[in-house]
Amino acid sequence: MDLLQPIYQLYEWHISRKLNVKNMPKHVAIIMDGNRRFSKIQGNVNVIKGHESGVNTLEKVLDWSIDLGIEIVTAYAFSTENFNRPKKEVEGLMSLFNKNFKRVVSHEKIHKNEVKVKAVGRINLLPDEVKESIREAEEATKNYNKRLFNLAIGYDGRLEIVDALKKIVNEFKDGKIKIDDIDENLVNKNLYTAGLDDPNLIIRTSGEERLSGFLLWQSSYSELYFCDSLWPKLRKIDFLRAIRSYQERERRLGT
Repeated sequence: MDLLQPIYQLYEWHISRKLNVKNMPKHVAIIMDGNRRFSKIQGNVNVIKGHESGVNTLEKVLDWSIDLGIEIVTAYAFSTENFNRPKKEVEGLMSLFNKNFKRVVSHEKIHKNEVKVKAVGRINLLPDEVKESIREAEEATKNYNKRLFNLAIGYDGRLEIVDALKKIVNEFKDGKIKIDDIDENLVNKNLYTAGLDDPNLIIRTSGEERLSGFLLWQSSYSELYFCDSLWPKLRKIDFLRAIRSYQERERRLGT
């Protein structure tokens, strides 16, 4: 038993009671960094063990977000560059994605809390079985509108903007829009995250302080929070601190 656990629980209670329920971020985006380093620290040769631990952390974060009234969570799970990792690791990750999207179909908490699940990114790059599992998960939750969970998979922020521009160019060529119709709203409508509010808060774990191509367009006015904890080791205290930091800031959009 962790002897510090009672202290952590007391601290969690202390932070929670001081949070303003009326000033919760509507949309929290997360860069889940540190799974591979966690595996090395644990002495596991198979890095997939670290990714499996990361899945458990993500489920906890979704629970915490629901408890706090956060409506949208977007998690960065796999970039297009990650396809360049060792074949065995990529295959292991695809197996994890396949398994966990399938779990969504009958996941008690997902349905109890009416969470719509969506994958965002170049889904066409994924193996057929993963694409089918994503389709099943999205179909099973498509009628929910209370909460939304996005998993960015096969994702790259620059490519997202490029793909949006291609769609707009095609609409222009087809005579569906005019040059003067092209504005921020039109770009937003053609992003992978079309129709979503931009993230109010972006959290990155593992001590790295960069976005790594995550939600480049959408993050223009997001508050950023960097946490030293590796993703699999993220505690509720760490998450609450991020929310507290967000609420303590005076947001000045455009300056």
